[in-house]
Amino acid sequence: MKRRIIIEAGEIKSEATLAESEAAKKIWDSLPIESTCNIWGDEVYFSISMSLSLDETAKEIVDMGDLGYWPTGKALCIFFGPTPISEGDEIRPASAVNIVGKVIGNPKIFKKVSFGMNVRVKKAE
Repeated sequence: MKRRIIIEAGEIKSEATLAESEAAKKIWDSLPIESTCNIWGDEVYFSISMSLSLDETAKEIVDMGDLGYWPTGKALCIFFGPTPISEGDEIRPASAVNIVGKVIGNPKIFKKVSFGMNVRVKKAE
């Protein structure tokens, strides 16, 4: 079963799919989620009310459009370009994240999201 979600922040609206991992299933089961955005380079992240450990999907360098769960910050992350600790064109989170999904379409639309903006993640209809 494809788990499709909608991510909304301000006027930004993007669709994504969640992976088949246990962490992604727990996020799916907790939807809808509402939070406040933080920005770190070309990454938007926001706190979610769950505590998960790193799993077999964990990565220290991610791909454009990946959705990650960051255990250290108990946050969902959207990656759309380099972060302050990236080297070259790599996309490097602050520390390892579980890969829980992927943005459908162009993830660079998240460049329009600003700090403190409200974000909502819900199941696609």
